[in-house]
Amino acid sequence: MEILLALFIGLLFGCGLYCLLRRSIVKLVFGLILLSQGANLLVFTAGGLLAGSPPLVPEGAVVPDGPIADPLPQAMVLTAIVIGFGLVAFFVSLVHRAHEAVGADDINAFDQTDT
Repeated sequence: MEILLALFIGLLFGCGLYCLLRRSIVKLVFGLILLSQGANLLVFTAGGLLAGSPPLVPEGAVVPDGPIADPLPQAMVLTAIVIGFGLVAFFVSLVHRAHEAVGADDINAFDQTDT
């Protein structure tokens, strides 16, 4: 399962970098989204995948019975998802404003905004 996730993470990073290198602003936003999702999945996978193992100690027990999931990567990914959503909302509003000002999606058209 980790190998499949590693390939998917590599695919997300590759597609994200490809989108970042395009001249379109919309593709730039999609590239940032793909990179952030790839980073989230990387952190989640690096924390270890233990299916069916909750990050909880049973009531009345001092130590867990078996292997438990690490809650830190899950909390970090959840925080990163919220921050990423705010960042995407900001970029979408920025793209909308840029499209109103320039009237084009091409990044090279932004050098003519001073006239």
